[in-house]
Amino acid sequence: MITHIVFFKLKDRSLESIQATAKVLSDMEGQIPVLKHIEVGLDILHQERSYDIALVTKFDSLEDLSAYDVHPVHLEVKKHMKEVLNGTSVCVDFES
Repeated sequence: MITHIVFFKLKDRSLESIQATAKVLSDMEGQIPVLKHIEVGLDILHQERSYDIALVTKFDSLEDLSAYDVHPVHLEVKKHMKEVLNGTSVCVDFES
């Protein structure tokens, strides 16, 4: 199993903006066959060093992760994220 975790910091850090982007992410559930698990978490501490949203996704293989990366639904999400991100996101991918 491959776990893909991404942290996002948004330009607009209001709760409304964060919730709207979290919905864009969670709406991928059930739309991408290779996506086996998705979890979207919102930061609760709101510190300067905090990221606003954590995305945890799981895949059966690296090939499935690669297929997810170019899936049309995910490409639309990536387009949205480019518009709302404050800089770049950070990620960790690991095998479990």
